[in-house]
Amino acid sequence: MATQNYDMINIEQNDKTFDLFYDAEKAGFLEYNKNKEGILEITHTEVDPEFGGKGLGTELVKAAVEDAQKNNLKINSLCPYAKKVIEKTPEFKDLLVE
Repeated sequence: MATQNYDMINIEQNDKTFDLFYDAEKAGFLEYNKNKEGILEITHTEVDPEFGGKGLGTELVKAAVEDAQKNNLKINSLCPYAKKVIEKTPEFKDLLVE
């Protein structure tokens, strides 16, 4: 049975970031703010080019969206990449504020 890449991914949530580690090495992050109006604002998503092409950016966005769902928050994405991922995922796009 093949090991999937997801077994090597660990995402840690901090006060203003989600940090993604791939095979124990920091590979990327997503920056966000939560405001008093119940909106999680994604400001930036970045994956080190060395780890590109593995879907890690999408994994970071998914972690942020799952946090928003769990906490009944809407999402405002100032990050074009995160907005694109959310808009292309049917179960996520209803969380976006216009």
